[in-house]
Amino acid sequence: MKVLLSIKPEFVEEIIEGRKKFEYRKSIFTRTDVSSVVVYATKPFGKVVGEFEIGSIIRDRPSNIWNETKNYSGISQKFFNEYFEGRDVGFAIPIKKFIKYDKPMELNNFNENIKAAPQSFCYIEE
Repeated sequence: MKVLLSIKPEFVEEIIEGRKKFEYRKSIFTRTDVSSVVVYATKPFGKVVGEFEIGSIIRDRPSNIWNETKNYSGISQKFFNEYFEGRDVGFAIPIKKFIKYDKPMELNNFNENIKAAPQSFCYIEE
């Protein structure tokens, strides 16, 4: 099973360059059979750009997640803290290997069942 994640273009670039090896989320998918993530770079780019396999998702207090992942966060600690402000639990999805598509795709070309970019994520049947 795959999920489609919406990620801001500046963070997608960090992933492509290998500086961001964790994608942070306030909530996470509940299915246990998710093995990879398809990346939709949000507007103004607005295209599906690649995918990556995931490792074991980290679920912990945000401060512990930061301490464990900060060297490959691809973001500032200030941004991280603001994102998780008021949260007792957060998630870090390990990016094992990003595969950039040769040509970015429109959502409807990637999967005709997806009509709009997900706010957070959506499941994709393989």
